[in-house]
Amino acid sequence: MLKRNRWFVIAGILCVAAGLAAAQERSPQSVRKAVREYRQQNEVEIVRSYVDLLSLPNVASDTANIKLNADAISKMLELRGFRAQQLNVPGAPPVVYGELSTPGAKHTLLLYAHYDGQPVDKAQWSSGPWQPVLRDGPVDGKSIPLETLKGPLNPEWRIYARSASDDKAPIQALLTAIDALKAAKIPIGVNLKVFFEGEEEAGSPHLGEVFRQNADLLKGGIWVLSDGPVNQTRRPQLYFGARGVTDLELTVYGPGRVLHDGHYGNWAPNPAAVLVDLLAHMRDANSHILIPGFYDDVRALTADEKQAIAQSPEVDAQLKQELGLAWTESAGAMLPLAITQPALNIRGIEAGHVEEKAQNAISTTAKASIDFRLVPNQTPERVHQLVEQFITQQGFYIVRQTPDIETRRQHARVIKVIWGQGYKAARTAMDDPAVRPVITTMEQTLGTSVIKMPLLGGSIPMYLFTDVLKTPVVGLPIVNHDNNQHGANENLRLQNLWDGIEIFAGILAGAEKNWK
Repeated sequence: MLKRNRWFVIAGILCVAAGLAAAQERSPQSVRKAVREYRQQNEVEIVRSYVDLLSLPNVASDTANIKLNADAISKMLELRGFRAQQLNVPGAPPVVYGELSTPGAKHTLLLYAHYDGQPVDKAQWSSGPWQPVLRDGPVDGKSIPLETLKGPLNPEWRIYARSASDDKAPIQALLTAIDALKAAKIPIGVNLKVFFEGEEEAGSPHLGEVFRQNADLLKGGIWVLSDGPVNQTRRPQLYFGARGVTDLELTVYGPGRVLHDGHYGNWAPNPAAVLVDLLAHMRDANSHILIPGFYDDVRALTADEKQAIAQSPEVDAQLKQELGLAWTESAGAMLPLAITQPALNIRGIEAGHVEEKAQNAISTTAKASIDFRLVPNQTPERVHQLVEQFITQQGFYIVRQTPDIETRRQHARVIKVIWGQGYKAARTAMDDPAVRPVITTMEQTLGTSVIKMPLLGGSIPMYLFTDVLKTPVVGLPIVNHDNNQHGANENLRLQNLWDGIEIFAGILAGAEKNWK
């Protein structure tokens, strides 16, 4: 009897030890270690898979190629066990949606990214925008033939292609994280829903409609929106909101035909000078917007938000050195604080010609393209009203179509004003309980605190997640800050992809137990 009891005791000890070992194997640090080992063994295959995805042209207006992207991503999801489908509304590219259910999971995590990319000017690219190139660093560095790749890969190498950073990187990182967890036999702890949009770079004009039509399908505990860059220090960060945006095209009119500036200068109105004068009255050299009432609706930062900004790394000196700047427009405010304020960006001016094409002439028109970055509680509608009131007060006559000659004869300053699609800003409370499992799991995985930013400087329609779906949303970017986002030679640093894989895997494996 005593011998039998001794065996029960030994068996019990072994069971406890096995349980402790299993718990240790699934600790955040061990999950990260297992995922890293998988990645190290499969780096070449991961990069080649990503190159295949980046090879698909993905401008939202390119209907045929956008559909190829959606189909390819749907297949990638299905191969990993997702129930995938495409959500369609008239006039919009398909949204790729997928569900991956976990038996026994009580909470659902929703991940958003977009698979469309910005339009390109191929002449500005060092290689084809959809012909991915791996280089050993900067764009003028050595290219590494993909067919010769052998691991391990240098983490400072970069993949150059449209959407390499914005925003196919989270898609690749997430799917690779799932592969790594499966290979290591580490279970996903949450129910997972993914939502990959196909027209974010076109302003997401149909996103609200997709949300409203599929509100029940898109229920969950929290949205994790993966877009934008990590902190300039290369440390991971979370952002709790994003600025809104509205854009504006202005055309000012001068003489009905191009005039010799010697014969008619100082007499015929110069539309370029008139336009530049208007723009100069809209904002000052410190980026402060001079339009009356523009700041009236700006929501003040909370104590938590101010504290988060104060605790964020100082990056201004690094960026000034990196970008060759001797000054900034922020009147002394550091970058994390500056981006919590509205902005007026003159993104382009066109009038006449310059350099070898310059002519001694007065042009017939001058054009400017502007975007306003908005913060809570500003709305595009109110901004439109304030801007047009200001333009009218400067003596301009506003038209919506190209004016005929009679209109130009009757009004001293004719200006065509065309507004683009816009949306408001959003900001989730930093102490929202729904955000806690993401923060906790991420910090446990990384073994350090993450940078928390109240607002991302760029614009993402985060307000639709809170207003339409009534679900909190937090931003989790993974890509390098110096990625040439929206420009030529967009790129992704490999280490950022590797980090993203580990972060997503940690959240998938550990968020459930951190949910309250």
